[in-house]
Amino acid sequence: MDSSKYSEIKLSDFKWVNEPKKWRISDKDLEVTTDEKTDYWEGTWYNFHHNSGHVYGVEIKDDFTFTVCVEAEFNTLYDQAGLMIYFDDKHWLKAGIEYNDGQPMISSVLTNELSDWGTGVFAGNPRKFYLRMSRKGDVACVKYSTDNELWTLLRLCPLPLCARGPCVVGPMCCTPTRQGLHVKFSDIKITVPADDILHSN
Repeated sequence: MDSSKYSEIKLSDFKWVNEPKKWRISDKDLEVTTDEKTDYWEGTWYNFHHNSGHVYGVEIKDDFTFTVCVEAEFNTLYDQAGLMIYFDDKHWLKAGIEYNDGQPMISSVLTNELSDWGTGVFAGNPRKFYLRMSRKGDVACVKYSTDNELWTLLRLCPLPLCARGPCVVGPMCCTPTRQGLHVKFSDIKITVPADDILHSN
């Protein structure tokens, strides 16, 4: 395993998918304030077709593991922040905390032409959590943590067949019903994935 493969990537190398009006980066951190009514969703149930959320991502061709710490005050319906693997407006995977049913929930959405959605109760402090996305071949694995040590599996899924080429991966945030969610992303790290992305930390 070449642990230095992604070591030269810096935050300044990342680019926006839907740049927000307010954001800034330092050497190691990204801070974002969401624009009004931003989201990613394709069709299912609501018949919404939105491709307006904010992703600050870097293009990666090969397998990777992307880890980040996310801090935000989620308090309005569908407030969300986390990570995203983005191929195009019809093929992507996003995961993180999303405010739903009166509380911040751990959430993931896979879109392959149409979106699915899964949520669960987050047993920890949703104002600060860690998220990890790994891509290995045509499979993605998503895990989350409250302390950056013990990781819980959120999702293991196939990536869309038409999306096996390069992807954009990076921090994501959206506010479908408002504007002004302030999110801090830190401890950003890109590495070569473990041999067993499902069972390793």
